[in-house]
Amino acid sequence: MLTSKGIQVEDLVFQVEGNIVSVMGKEKVMLNVEKGKYFNLGEIGGEIWDLIKEHHKVYDITQLLMEKYEVSREECLNHVLSFLNQLSSEGLIKIIKEIR
Repeated sequence: MLTSKGIQVEDLVFQVEGNIVSVMGKEKVMLNVEKGKYFNLGEIGGEIWDLIKEHHKVYDITQLLMEKYEVSREECLNHVLSFLNQLSSEGLIKIIKEIR
């Protein structure tokens, strides 16, 4: 199973509350109210952000993006994990580890 800084493809991820998101062109920007910090999610990052309004497995997010964009599974998964790790390091998402 591919992992990156502890996040695994079977883990569930979802947004934490307290963020305001706006659309600017094709990209999304977000203000974290608690920290008073802005984030540019970009176009695909904005799509991921929308997907994780509800609990989604990392694997499922990757599958949905692969259906929409012409990208290899490995490249897509690496980008998704990298993006989610950035969100996690800022405290913007919660992760529920898969229990085996």
